Amino acid sequence: MQRDIKKISAAILVSLTLASCSKFLDRDPLSQISPNNAFNSENQLDLYTNSFYDVVIPGPSGNDQTPTLPFYGLTGENSDNIILNSLPSELTGNRTIPVSGGGWDWSALRNINYFINNCRTGSVNPAIINKYEGTARFFRAFFYFSMVTRFGDVPWYSNVIAADDDKALLKPRDSRVMIIDSVLQDINYAINNLDSTKASVNKVNKWTALALKSRICLFEGTFRKYHTEFSLPGSTDLLTQAATAAAQLISSGQYNLYTGSGPQTAYQELFTTASKNNSEYILARSFLAQANIYYSVNYYTISPSFGKPGLEKNLVNSYLMKDGSRLTDTPGYDTLSFFTETQNRDPRLAQTIRTPGYKRIGAAVTSAPSFTSTSSGYQLTKFVTDETQDKLNGNANPLPVFRLAEAFLNYAEAKAELGTLTQADLDISINRLRARVNMPSLSMADANSHIDPFLATAYTHVSDQNKGVLLEIRRERRVELVMEGLRWNDLMRWKEGHLLTNQFKGMHFKGPGAYDLDHDGQTDVVIFTGTRPAIPAAQYLELGVDIQLENGANGGLITVLPAIKKSFNENRDYLFPLPTQEILLNKALTQNPKW
Repeated sequence: MQRDIKKISAAILVSLTLASCSKFLDRDPLSQISPNNAFNSENQLDLYTNSFYDVVIPGPSGNDQTPTLPFYGLTGENSDNIILNSLPSELTGNRTIPVSGGGWDWSALRNINYFINNCRTGSVNPAIINKYEGTARFFRAFFYFSMVTRFGDVPWYSNVIAADDDKALLKPRDSRVMIIDSVLQDINYAINNLDSTKASVNKVNKWTALALKSRICLFEGTFRKYHTEFSLPGSTDLLTQAATAAAQLISSGQYNLYTGSGPQTAYQELFTTASKNNSEYILARSFLAQANIYYSVNYYTISPSFGKPGLEKNLVNSYLMKDGSRLTDTPGYDTLSFFTETQNRDPRLAQTIRTPGYKRIGAAVTSAPSFTSTSSGYQLTKFVTDETQDKLNGNANPLPVFRLAEAFLNYAEAKAELGTLTQADLDISINRLRARVNMPSLSMADANSHIDPFLATAYTHVSDQNKGVLLEIRRERRVELVMEGLRWNDLMRWKEGHLLTNQFKGMHFKGPGAYDLDHDGQTDVVIFTGTRPAIPAAQYLELGVDIQLENGANGGLITVLPAIKKSFNENRDYLFPLPTQEILLNKALTQNPKW
């Protein structure tokens, strides 16, 4: 895909730096290419639609100026899952209204609409044109879905806008109900016209469109259900469509869960294999070593200059025990040592962070967590490959945009929200994910009769008859999809933004002293006050300088940035603000509530 995109005429590529909606919508994206010479062969249609991938499909890390990317990209979500050593304004309540930019970017839409309006001007077979129009409509649906999740109501444009069409350029925002209805028309067209064959994991097909439809309908269905303040209709219909799309994808048999070398490694291998064609990925971003096209997830997890990311304590606590029981039912679970808390857990924990016995891929020796690379102590390993790819821009393993596991989770959640979930539904979805790592099956009856108070305290708006099993589905979603760029939108649609205000926590330490984290007989960390002790160790952390504990010298959980108060405005922060320049240019635009 990347090489194809590089073949596209530079005239097709549009700058992403312009500020005004009108500037984007009225400019000619193909000033050097007319419909008469751009759409006369399938190859030309293919090359043009290839240009949509990089500007609409998310990349490895997020871009707050580009609304078509999930909030923090495919690997670096910064919600309540991953801790960094600095906090963005979205987590501190210090967001301001941007003058320009801020995600109000329409360049990708201008090019998509140009293609849809002009792709039939050539002499290509109509059936082939339908396929490529399906591709364009897929990307228009993806674009508008991202705009709605960010801003709510936005103007709908389905055609190229003339430079002198002030009525269109200066129109007000259309309702999100109208936008989502239009998005679903686009995605249904894509489903009906895209290829059903899997030519490449880098190209959209019928099954990719079903995956996107399931994601869109689940987001919007739950958003409308839980955000009653907006009085939005149709949540039941949307949840039904989410379940139906996921079921069609699952039952197609086109994709299968990756099982690799077995339960102890399959989940890790899924994200580290260099193969572009593993059986689970529906759409992925691929990177080409031979073309020097890389990204930096290894460097992100081992370099202190990338924010020292680490898993958050609450998420670590959310992983079940290997026998299906709950760690959080154990008295004093928050005071357990790192070694103790990581024993006999859901195998996905040890395939997501460094735990005792962890070895880098291709390495012969074990590696304990490095506090030079993680602020919480729970050092990330998901997506991390061997040491040859540790340099900046060193990774070439593909990143999933859609994978089968998400369809399983979407299906189960939608059915649970509808009140139609059965044990059989769990067995064809959630329990297949658990079976991959040899975890016990989720019992609907048991979950509903033994509701987890740890989860119930977190997710305050769940009150249906399926409360227990719905909470367990949310647990499964958080564990399975961590670092895949979906958590922010999950919290927004569930109306659980308050979770972003919790103090970031990490490992527990009793106080100053020497610690053998992995029980291999070697001291890994020495926490000290005053003069550094003469104790051989791999890492020395001065209390109050290099590490903060809840109770200082009396120990406790690591606290990250304790002096910074986290904040989330429930009446405002579920939507982003429109830039002031846009409202000045277009008097018909209104600002989002409370901004």
